[in-house]
Amino acid sequence: MKNIPRIFVGDDVTPGAVMPAPRDAAHYLSRVMRRRDFLAFGAGAEYNAVLSDDDKTFIIGDKTAHSDPSGNVTLMFAPIKRTDDLINMATQMGAAALQPVITERTVASHTNWARMRKIAVEAAEQSNRNSVPEILPPVSFTDLDLAGIAFADERAAHGATPPVRARTSRVLVGPEGGFSPAEFAALDAAGAHGISLGTTILRAELAAAVALSRITTE
Repeated sequence: MKNIPRIFVGDDVTPGAVMPAPRDAAHYLSRVMRRRDFLAFGAGAEYNAVLSDDDKTFIIGDKTAHSDPSGNVTLMFAPIKRTDDLINMATQMGAAALQPVITERTVASHTNWARMRKIAVEAAEQSNRNSVPEILPPVSFTDLDLAGIAFADERAAHGATPPVRARTSRVLVGPEGGFSPAEFAALDAAGAHGISLGTTILRAELAAAVALSRITTE
């Protein structure tokens, strides 16, 4: 089963549905993979499916037994120069939602969010998820509810000793330049949980993946 292509077909998929087949997906199946059967997924479920003989529709079959390995954590992050890598990693790590946050030191102000959505879809197809994380509209750091969140506390690399793990469903990572002193003060005042990502300085995209690995909702 692992060699069968997986294609995200949207969140309104149901058994027995006949859905329009996007041209690129139909070309991938019939010309690249040279097959018509595939696994369709969306909204947390996976289905056996086939591409019609005319390459124009997907015919959705029965639901498989594969359960969605994704979690329910929202990753809040400052857009960075390599936001595409961050989205890819976070999707593979099982993030349920991705919340861009504009911090004082955010410098990547012209992110192509339509392209980021495509990257998330491709990462979900590759990583055996049954869902694609929702990419929410960007918000300002000052508009966040900081109570109860976890955040990647880079102060650990300068001698502080925050805990390694936190129990929450929301985690925040800063931009390349880190959080500003005012933002650290706001996080501390709100009782946010700073978590250590180690004693080295990580790239922001790697920090996001490590932070997700250190969150538990149980």
